[in-house]
Amino acid sequence: MNTVCRNFVTKTKWTCIAKTQCLPVRIPSRSAIDQRDIVWFVQLRYQFRVYPTPGQQIALAKAFGCARVVFNDGLRLRHTAHEQGLPYVSDAELSKRVITRAKATPERAWLGEVSAVVLQQALADLNAAYRTFFASITGRRKGAKVAPPRFRSRKDNRQAIRFTRNSRFTVLDNGRLRLPKIGDFTVRWSRMLPSDPSSVTVIRDAAGRYFASFVVRTSDDEPLPPTDAEVGIDLGLTHFAVMSDGTKVAAPRFLRRAARKLKRLQQALSRKQRGSNRRGKAVVKVARAHARVADTRRDWQHKLSTTIIRENQAVYVEDLCVVGLGRTRLARSVHDAGWSSFVGMLEYKAARVRHEALSNRTEVRDHRRVAVAAAAWKLGAV
Repeated sequence: MNTVCRNFVTKTKWTCIAKTQCLPVRIPSRSAIDQRDIVWFVQLRYQFRVYPTPGQQIALAKAFGCARVVFNDGLRLRHTAHEQGLPYVSDAELSKRVITRAKATPERAWLGEVSAVVLQQALADLNAAYRTFFASITGRRKGAKVAPPRFRSRKDNRQAIRFTRNSRFTVLDNGRLRLPKIGDFTVRWSRMLPSDPSSVTVIRDAAGRYFASFVVRTSDDEPLPPTDAEVGIDLGLTHFAVMSDGTKVAAPRFLRRAARKLKRLQQALSRKQRGSNRRGKAVVKVARAHARVADTRRDWQHKLSTTIIRENQAVYVEDLCVVGLGRTRLARSVHDAGWSSFVGMLEYKAARVRHEALSNRTEVRDHRRVAVAAAAWKLGAV
């Protein structure tokens, strides 16, 4: 039996991290490949809101700080080795020096107050960043050049730590999430997890909210029934999307609608003295307003993309250079529209319901590789 695994992650529901190119090619439903012996697995990420107690917030702050210190110590050690012309410090040697030996010193003895898995995962992030950087400068990684890892700051708006199965985190029968050396969290469950999670990431965003992000591996969903409908999508600003069948979707302009409130909050922030408690509260208010705009936009795009994928057999999306348009005078409107995130949702949702693959479910053009997708359906090529 053949086993195929795809990876999807999301901030609210799912997001595709697989470099999958979906071409608009008609594949017969009865392919020469026998699909009965193929089992598709997908790796999904589910994110839920958690509500730690004041004591748990202090424990999380310690864990965030310890993970940041280990990351920075490892980065500083490799910088020093590079400046002195010494060999590259291996992953195992780095873990031994900045975690195992550091715990035995008075200066870093407090690293033992948090789970060792949190510290190991911080180094794993550093090693992954270095691998990405080396692959970029050697040409093995396509796309724009990636900068080397940078030091983390305690003033970063987003803090995160990750627990794997080795840490023995558990979801209790009463719905609480138990994390080692932190405690039991109250979780707002919006759905049940399809399988046991392999890891969980605890995130604190700029608005002061806490989230638990679970990674689960499960078999793919049942395929959607085939349909003869096809649609081409032309993205714009006046109308967010114009379909090839004449349907027009008005641009919601979430940022524009919230501009007056954001202006008032930012003006109030500018009047506060730097370093004061009131300035800190004002910063959180601004962050919450921006988070509300982003959440509303994401929810709207999820609903629209799901409707399009369910109703059409083939979807053709216009290719747009969002980075270039973001440098023009239309930058605010372009970023408010959120074209890239919307196309990304179409990509991973189409790939997810297409596990007969190779059979006949929705195909989506990769907006990063195809330059004539919009013109194709206008000229009747679709």
